[in-house]
Amino acid sequence: MQIRALLRQAVTLLKDHGFESPRLEAELLMMHVTKLNKVQLITRDHEELPALDETVYRALLEQRLQGQPIAYIVGERDFWNLTLKVSPDTLIPRPDTEILVEKALTLIKCNYCRDVLDLGTGSGAIILSLKHDAPEIRASAVDISPAALAVAAENAARYNLEVSWYCGSWFSPFMQPQNAAGATKDKASSSPYTFNIRGGAAAAQGEAIAQFDLIVANPPYIEEGDPHLKQGDVRFEPMGALVSGQDGLSDIKLIVHESRAFLRQGGYLVLEHGYNQGEAVRHLLQTVGYVQVETLRDYGQNERVTLGRALS
Repeated sequence: MQIRALLRQAVTLLKDHGFESPRLEAELLMMHVTKLNKVQLITRDHEELPALDETVYRALLEQRLQGQPIAYIVGERDFWNLTLKVSPDTLIPRPDTEILVEKALTLIKCNYCRDVLDLGTGSGAIILSLKHDAPEIRASAVDISPAALAVAAENAARYNLEVSWYCGSWFSPFMQPQNAAGATKDKASSSPYTFNIRGGAAAAQGEAIAQFDLIVANPPYIEEGDPHLKQGDVRFEPMGALVSGQDGLSDIKLIVHESRAFLRQGGYLVLEHGYNQGEAVRHLLQTVGYVQVETLRDYGQNERVTLGRALS
């Protein structure tokens, strides 16, 4: 069958199933199967698709019609200036998170932030975007999932970006528990990459052994039982990276309260949060002594990123 005819069928099916961008998604799947870019797809759409490729395309289309996120189907997503590998072990990077990246880059350039920490890095989207555009920073990133860190490390290798990866819960890799034995390799992971572990998820208390000029995070912030969890792509994404207690603020509260010990004088904390959580996050930052607190709006004009500075 001709590429154009197959695309027409796919667009019709996607539209009938209620997808918002049927033409774009049909083309993305076709480019993935054929390895053609957008221009080539337009100029060569009269060509016959080999039978095997047609079979593969129809199978991928069926996955999408069943609701599987297209980013997981093709295995990657564009974010900022990068094309990143994603998997069901990571969240799918979204355009609104670029608001955080843009602000963080401004802070790096204007305030000489050199040591930067990304909490809950997932695919590495935030820290790799920062390192790519500001190669002078010393970049570190944490995630509790070794599988997610393996994806992030692959993305770093693709662009030859140097990041120190740590496996643990939020700040735990940078706490020194009373009985800690120091950094070790992640022997439990089947990944070819190794990650530092200092204390791991169990290090709930301890002394801070590292400090940073800038801490960024896109933590879980959806409320338990939110109906959106049963809709769209989020149905297939890791729940642990999405849901955070009854009010959606459990992880943000923890990060805000613990972050002061890990920031140098004058350092910044920058957090992504839910569209309706701006006021609550500003209050949290101010309560623990952050100053110059402000909230930025996303592309839909929702409050999305809040930051504060540690000056005392």
